[in-house]
Amino acid sequence: MSIYQPIEKTGEDRRVYQLTSPVTMEPIGELVCANTDDVRAAVAKAREAQKAWGELPVDERAKIIQKAAQIILKRQDEICETVIRETGKVPADALSMEIFSVVDAMVYYAKHAKKFLKTEKRKVPGIVGLGKKMKIVYKPLGVVGIIVPWNGPFVLAANPAAQALLAGNAAVLKGSEVTPYSSKLLEDVYREAGLPDGVLQVLMGDGQTGADLVEAGVDKISFTGSVRTGKLVAESCARQLIPVTLELGGKDAMIVCADANLDRAVDGALVGSCMNTGHYCCGTERIYVMESVYDEFVQKVVERTKALKQGSEHGGDEDVGAVFWDRQMTIIEDHVEDARKNGAKVLVGGGRNPNQKGLYYLPTVITDVTHDMTIMRDETFGPVICIQKVRDENEALRLANDSEFGLNGNVWTSDLEKGFNIARRIDTGGVSINDMAMTYGVPAAPFGGRKHSGIGQVNSVTGLRGYCFAQPILIDKGKGKLQSGYPHSTQNVEGMKKFMNILWAKTPIGRWLA
Repeated sequence: MSIYQPIEKTGEDRRVYQLTSPVTMEPIGELVCANTDDVRAAVAKAREAQKAWGELPVDERAKIIQKAAQIILKRQDEICETVIRETGKVPADALSMEIFSVVDAMVYYAKHAKKFLKTEKRKVPGIVGLGKKMKIVYKPLGVVGIIVPWNGPFVLAANPAAQALLAGNAAVLKGSEVTPYSSKLLEDVYREAGLPDGVLQVLMGDGQTGADLVEAGVDKISFTGSVRTGKLVAESCARQLIPVTLELGGKDAMIVCADANLDRAVDGALVGSCMNTGHYCCGTERIYVMESVYDEFVQKVVERTKALKQGSEHGGDEDVGAVFWDRQMTIIEDHVEDARKNGAKVLVGGGRNPNQKGLYYLPTVITDVTHDMTIMRDETFGPVICIQKVRDENEALRLANDSEFGLNGNVWTSDLEKGFNIARRIDTGGVSINDMAMTYGVPAAPFGGRKHSGIGQVNSVTGLRGYCFAQPILIDKGKGKLQSGYPHSTQNVEGMKKFMNILWAKTPIGRWLA
């Protein structure tokens, strides 16, 4: 049974889906998709609402974001329950990802937005600066379209929305058809916080709804999702000449050096691979371990993996939840089976949990993997720990960079200087040392991918300003004749040549002016 199944609804001219719990495989509600007219109406409403919102001082916008953060804390149980009902993720993951990281980011941006968006004075360099000054004004783009995936349905809606709103934009957000109600909650939160009507609207719909939003005349698209869909979004935005940020897939590498604290590294391997059932873009999917500590590392990983608890009957003690979407279950199964057929050893797990009714895949440990296997090349997005033995750190780096993805990675060593030097040689958007991928959870860190992992960066001052147009305003301080004015003359041309030689030739006065 599919997690969302198209159904016919008498009298309804919109696409309708039956939603199913991945935990119980029982119906949990219906999704009525916004159609093309609904999307266009939402964008038109946002366009009108943005005018007054964009004129508000940043401090006033920040007060709304702060209030929304407090409401999320107040309604955290409701938000977690909704997310768990739609995804099957464990309570600890729901609380840390969908509440803690959301509030942390919102409070950070609300606190720093005024500084990040303040009009800047910049020195005009060279001789031109003697008569001119410059200011950079950060102006809102207008209406931003935000498209959200199913693996973090509340956090991946709340984070870009807060940045877009603080920058003075209105936002139209489309949640995943797999987890529509989790994203829809954000609209309720902001309504309660007093956000003016139309400034943030959350549409419920499927892929066609998302495509309609991309084509609806917005001023930017922020997309988080698959590489395949991301390319389609990028093509549409390029045709329309509108900016886009793409946060796409990953195949993060973990490098375990011989001097690493193995117990801590094993913890990192399990959390990095199995957190959120492995459904997060910067999850650890490839682990390269120095041969001198390989056997001990594998033994510890196997022991720890066997002890992981799975199933909703464990309540808050559950470690690894259900697979959120049946289509993802198929991908996980195909990758593991391909590895097994090509000589990999499955030491733990390797299939569905026979003791659970829902979409549960056992936490799995695989060794003897190679880059010839699909599981080491394509994004698996599941609770699978793949470990490969390497001779030294140079081989680990070569393999880590041998991927079409480049989102995040992590290095484990007791020598922090060595760890830093290894980290900077990994061709990814970010790296953690002695921790699993944490950069998205640090609001001050710009987050984005290399290669097929995305375009642009979100979060930090970079992300917030990414929802603005940086407008330079050049101010001339003189009152006399415009130096570049007409008429031109041969004398002026010859004078300009001499002047350039004085400015930039290797003369004492030229070096001083430079």
